[in-house]
Amino acid sequence: MFITEEDYKVVIGDAALKVITQTDEANRANAEAEAIEEMSGYLRPKYDCTAAFATEGEQRNRQLVMYACDIALYHMVSAMPQKMGSEIRKERYERAIKWLEGVQAGKIIPDLPLATDEEGNTSGGTTLFSSQPQLHHTW
Repeated sequence: MFITEEDYKVVIGDAALKVITQTDEANRANAEAEAIEEMSGYLRPKYDCTAAFATEGEQRNRQLVMYACDIALYHMVSAMPQKMGSEIRKERYERAIKWLEGVQAGKIIPDLPLATDEEGNTSGGTTLFSSQPQLHHTW
């Protein structure tokens, strides 16, 4: 998996993680899959998400790992009764989404593999078209 147990220790303690996951590996795996898919929705137009989320160990982008943990924890907390500890999870989730929106807008450029087409060409990003205002000559 892209996210390991050790990765969660950066953003949450062991005891809190066991409470949030409700000691069920299926809950954690489901939340991680949801987080990765949610992040991919923002990153897919420009970056190769399959390659980015397939990396392991030190080759992974640390910021991507941290935000994936934050989003997965937010989904796990949302499923808990009385949403214990939800304020900090909500803040970190919103910060992760804000970062993803910045990446999507091109304001933040993470070190991730770029998406390629069938010929192996990398996508150049979004193409913007514009024109001059239409002239109206009245003679």
